[in-house]
Amino acid sequence: MAETVRNIFSIIQFGGPLIGGTLFLAATVATPAVRRADLKKEIKELRNQALIWGVIVAPLATVILQFLLNNVVAGGASCGF
Repeated sequence: MAETVRNIFSIIQFGGPLIGGTLFLAATVATPAVRRADLKKEIKELRNQALIWGVIVAPLATVILQFLLNNVVAGGASCGF
């Protein structure tokens, strides 16, 4: 069970910034190519959300969950992050 939990948090920790960074870069590159203002606004919103959730929140959430498992949950230290 501890190995499964550790693998899930590894996916969150490394996959979030990878996907978020890729979406951020793609939206930044695609914005000048779009001509419609409403679509351009949606792409900019996608870029902002990718930055916030993928690059900032996912690693921060992993650190918070790691703290909770190591210090609050009984037996959580066996996860060994």
